[in-house]
Order: sequence, then structure tokens, then C-alpha cells
Amino acid sequence: MKIIVPMAGRGSRLRPHTLTVPKPLIPIAGKPIVQRLVEDIAKVAGENIDEIAFIIGDFGPEVEQSLIEIAEKLGAKGSVYTQDEPLGTAHAIKCAEQSMQGDVVVAFADTLFRADFKLDTNSDGVIWVKKVADPSAFGVVKLDDYGFITDFVEKPQTFVSDLAIIGIYYFKSAENLMNEINYIMENDIKQGGEYQLTTALENLRQKGAKFSLGKVDDWMDCGNKNATVETNGKILQYEKETFANFPASAEIENSLIIPPCFIGENVKIKNSKIGPYVSLGNGTCVENSNIENSLIQEKTVINHGNLSNSMIGSHAQYFGVSREISLGDYSVLDFLSKGND
Repeated sequence: MKIIVPMAGRGSRLRPHTLTVPKPLIPIAGKPIVQRLVEDIAKVAGENIDEIAFIIGDFGPEVEQSLIEIAEKLGAKGSVYTQDEPLGTAHAIKCAEQSMQGDVVVAFADTLFRADFKLDTNSDGVIWVKKVADPSAFGVVKLDDYGFITDFVEKPQTFVSDLAIIGIYYFKSAENLMNEINYIMENDIKQGGEYQLTTALENLRQKGAKFSLGKVDDWMDCGNKNATVETNGKILQYEKETFANFPASAEIENSLIIPPCFIGENVKIKNSKIGPYVSLGNGTCVENSNIENSLIQEKTVINHGNLSNSMIGSHAQYFGVSREISLGDYSVLDFLSKGND
């Protein structure tokens, strides 16, 4: 089985954190979003993953190497393709046509999930869905009495279903999917000005393909700062036993750690209260601070911070007062120096 991961978007809603790092490589509880995604899919699939193909924008060779290493950690071949123009979800998959062979899982790398089921490889495809309160913002599916999908509707303005497609799909035949994607692109069939995967799915269904549902227990978004901080907290809660012990290289002095928290290697904490739901990346130093429900990346310095619902990038420095902040990589915010009273 192969995993195809379209991730060419620039993550503009998560700026400034995506100015230096592509959104799928931003760590959540110490591990990049895209790595968590493919690991979770591998567990659900219950099969060996032969190849993981990433479709990216112009992210540079360092990012490409990081993605290949993520694939290799799962014992899979890593492949990287480039999507030069944002022409839609079907077009993104088209960019990885060389890897679209056999049975595949297509997973868009801006979401994480929790699910307790095994993949049904007997059907032609499986579409992961989650009930939502406002279906108009999503692609949704309609079902027959036997639980098979009867219709794919992109962002319905009137209610047809509350089962939203979360962006993860299984296909028994990647070749059949590619035939439909090639057809809609060759005939310039667009929705909202883009080539949509749901168009190809509907064409397959009309030709007799049977799609079943993969229902998830939780669907976690990483689209903006607030959603990403919330997802960090959920991951810490789901995997709290994993984070129960801190690395031996961490130095914790006169401080209280309220679990669940992720504490990275060589983290230094002094005279502070940390947690719950806090991630501190490798090499970060915190002193005289109170931090809860926040995501702090690597080699960052925080002094006299009183932070909640905050996200701070790597190599940043924060010397401050009580506030909710979103501070990107290599930034300095100093409220303690003279002249800033």
C-alpha cells in the first residue's frame, strides 16, 4: 500500500509560523503534523506501507529531505513531487501520477484524526468522514440504507448531509482514480475554478464503484493558531502515557509540571509552572513563567511570561507580561527592557 500526501499549500492562515516552516512540518507535541498523520494511517491500514509520496510547493531541498526521512522511519520509500500551481485537489494528486499504482491512501496534510477501526479493503474505496455542525464549509456524502455512499456534494448551501469528508481516502485501484482525474482535467471540468477530487469520486460512483465510510472519533484541525494549539492539547491528552516521563537531559528546578505536557530534550525550566497541555520543544528555556495550553517550539527563551492559548516558534525570545500571543520563528518580544514600561 502507498500513501499519497498533498501538502503544497503555504498555510497562510497559520502565519507567521509558516513563513519559515511548511505547515505540515510544524511539530505538534514534539512531532511534525505530517509524520503523525502518516503514522496514524499506517496503524489504521494494518498493512505495510511501501511508499509515501508527498506533493509539495517550492519548499526547498531541506524540507524534501525531512519528508523522505519521515517515510523511511516507517520503512517506506519516500517520493517528492511538486505542484507548481494551486489548481485543486484532483490536480494535486495528478502531480504524483507516477506513484499512483495499486491500492493507495490519499491524505491531505492539514488534519489529524483519531479512529478505532481497521480499513475495509474489500470495497472499492473508503472515505473518512466526521459529523459536523455546519456542513456548508465542507464536501459531504449521502448514504443509502446499506451504508454505501450515494452522492458526493461539495460545500452544500442547503442541507443534504452532516457527514463531512475530512480529507483522507482509500482507493483499491489508484489507476481507476487516475483515469477519472485525467478525464476531468482533459475536459476542463471544474468546480469553483478548480479540479476537485469529489468530481472524480462521483464519476467513479456512477460507474459502479462502491465507497464505504471510515468514521473517525475525532478530527483535529491545524488550520490556524487557535486550532493548532487546541490540537496540541488533544494529542497530549490522547498520548498522555507517552509523555508521562521527561527526558534525562531536561533540567527542571523549583518548578511545577502539570500533565499532560511534552518536554523536549535539553529543555531548562526554572521557577515556573508549566501545564497542563503545554509542549516545549528541544532546547527551550523557561524561567519565572506560568504557561498553560500553549505550543512552544525549539530553542526558544521565555522569561517572566504568563501565557495561555499561545503559540511561539523556534529560536524566539519572549520577555514579557500576561497575554495570549502568536510569535513566529527568530522573533524577539521584550516588555521588560527600559523604555517599554
